[in-house]
Amino acid sequence: MKKLLLAGLVSVAVALPVVAALQKGDTAPMFSAKASLAGKEFNYSLADALKQGPVVVYFYPSAFTQGCNIQAHTFAENMDAFKAAKASVVGVSLDSIARLNDFSADPAYCAGKLPVASDADGAIAKSYQVSVREGRAGMQDSRGVAIDHGFAERLTFVVKQDGKVAALVGGQGVTPEQNVEQALQAVKDLAAK
Repeated sequence: MKKLLLAGLVSVAVALPVVAALQKGDTAPMFSAKASLAGKEFNYSLADALKQGPVVVYFYPSAFTQGCNIQAHTFAENMDAFKAAKASVVGVSLDSIARLNDFSADPAYCAGKLPVASDADGAIAKSYQVSVREGRAGMQDSRGVAIDHGFAERLTFVVKQDGKVAALVGGQGVTPEQNVEQALQAVKDLAAK
């Protein structure tokens, strides 16, 4: 009976829509983290990036996994459009900086066009109240390399220069490509104001 009840509760929890605590109008937590751009490590600061314009902060489960590969590639293909809207983009995952150095330089994914930040301890995800789930033993990425970290929910926050969340993109039913398209539309809308 206990197993049946537990299975029922788990199925209900899985079926519920994902809701991030940060919503439009909330203040986005500022963060600094080790990041990589074109395979080169540097210190990323959201506060510094916001001085230049709006920032798309996108959380993703793991580098070198199917949806994340597509999302990073789609962001890379659209970086000129984001720049035209005076916005920058940063990806955030629980990947190590070593994995992100490879991912950021890979021409099939980030292609050296957008930085990705390491949130190895999950503190940034927690500050944005993005859910993180544990990885499964034996999980491998698209290269056959073991994944030894948790997975952040795929959610994207468009942050205005004043530090407020202008839009939240993601959740159930939003594909990686749609995530990028909706984030791009949000920054275009901001630029038009």
